[in-house]
Amino acid sequence: MKDSNIEDILRQAKPVVKEDPTFLMETRRRMEQVEGIKKEVDRQHKKSRIILIVTLVAGLVLGMLAMAVVFLYPSLFQGFDSSFLAGIKDFLVKWKQFLPYPVAAIAIALSLVLTLKPKESLS
Repeated sequence: MKDSNIEDILRQAKPVVKEDPTFLMETRRRMEQVEGIKKEVDRQHKKSRIILIVTLVAGLVLGMLAMAVVFLYPSLFQGFDSSFLAGIKDFLVKWKQFLPYPVAAIAIALSLVLTLKPKESLS
């Protein structure tokens, strides 16, 4: 509903306002609380959008790196004669079908760490 619609409804209803001088102060206090809640909700939405974008970028980068390793694997280590690189090559040959699992686990853990909010103290 638009503000003008609410205003029209209130004018037609002709609500009775208390003559109590604290009524206006109480109403202002409540409106400030509502504004504070709106600001907090907006802040949380902004934070969640930033986390979503960071997670998306991290997933795309990890995906591109994984695809580069998968597609370029035969040409990456053919020209090298290092024992360290040979060990990596042997590891990849033996365990390449299991490499997506740790990548997925890292992506899931990263998203959980970024989205879970620490509990606030009850002060």
